Amino acid sequence: MKKKYMWIIAAIITIAAAVFQRMTGPTYPLKGEKEVSGQIIKYKLPRSAETGTNLVVSAPKVEGYEAFLVYKRYKTNDSLASIIMSKDSAGNLTASLPSLPAAGKYAYNIHYQKLQESNDRIVLSDKDVVVRFKGTVPSWILILHIFFIFFAMLFSNYTGILAFQNDALTMKWSMITLIFLVMGGFIFGPIVQKFAFGEFWTGFPFGYDLTDNKVLLSVLSWLIAWVLYKKYQSPRWFLLAAILTFIIYLIPHSLFGSELDFTTGIVKQG
Repeated sequence: MKKKYMWIIAAIITIAAAVFQRMTGPTYPLKGEKEVSGQIIKYKLPRSAETGTNLVVSAPKVEGYEAFLVYKRYKTNDSLASIIMSKDSAGNLTASLPSLPAAGKYAYNIHYQKLQESNDRIVLSDKDVVVRFKGTVPSWILILHIFFIFFAMLFSNYTGILAFQNDALTMKWSMITLIFLVMGGFIFGPIVQKFAFGEFWTGFPFGYDLTDNKVLLSVLSWLIAWVLYKKYQSPRWFLLAAILTFIIYLIPHSLFGSELDFTTGIVKQG
């Protein structure tokens, strides 16, 4: 197979996996549709926010109804708070959630109430939406982190295709893959984590953060592939490392991530 076709296949796999991982993650905005009094409305509710700034939540206007933003701190016995939503310049209804410390979470929803009928309420989302606050990460650090992780996955897929064909370039690209994984996951990844949640590393052996442990497993798989290659002289070990990395990459980002325990004030990892 020509190299250009290998790159095209590797790029398609990488982009598809990145989109899947992003859209299935717990911080991706929750999208859906709801029928309210015969009106079909579409909504997009945020599940990630930056600490230090109130989070504006927006919902479509429904004729004959007013809307309330109903919320409480996640995993607490707090009473539900309710804020009436007001119309913005675009005609949508908005209200703001007060900022929380890094890793703090709210559970919230939008309640539509028919005018002059307080007992007639409709909930926008079937399940309460959980939003997590995080510290501000400098753009250049986040860009470099995403750059190295994305291209590490691209090079991993390309290396796996080369290994499947016993191509002589397999070893070269396996090393490049490993370098990009280390740069993205072990250097810029911890820096992002420090800005966002106050800790450099929250995976094994210090915690159970799934994102950190995904990076650790990926790097270990390539290191083990190199050891086995030196012993058995077969590039197919790099194919196994690429497959394992692809499977790990499909796991949603930020799943089982940092979470503030409001009772103790401690940020739990994983």
